Amino acid sequence: MGVLLAPTSIGPAAIKRARALRRNMTEGERKLWSELKEFRRLYGLHVRKQAPIGPYIVDFVIHERNLVIEVDGEHHFTPEGMEKDQKRDAWFGREGYRVLRFSTGELTDSFDGCIEEILREVGAM
Repeated sequence: MGVLLAPTSIGPAAIKRARALRRNMTEGERKLWSELKEFRRLYGLHVRKQAPIGPYIVDFVIHERNLVIEVDGEHHFTPEGMEKDQKRDAWFGREGYRVLRFSTGELTDSFDGCIEEILREVGAM
């Protein structure tokens, strides 16, 4: 599998929005970030949070594994939210990324299982 490079044509508005999202992460995103930020030390994988990719800002991305990780709150489970996520996921797929989605409930009820799933996806398990 080839390594994709992060797009370099990210505009100033996307960068500003990503910075704001980094400062205002949800509880689920903060909890997941507390684990993911250790992936560099433990597995040699650089995880970026609230990163712009193309027209989107993703919750987390591991570029060297072409993996996007999203934390879905309740608005993702409305018909409009599910349609929007489907379009995003299809776009990422065309760009060579896989998308893992975890609901905030999954992160609360089965946090270790979510981490294990990420580790399997990146080939660390």
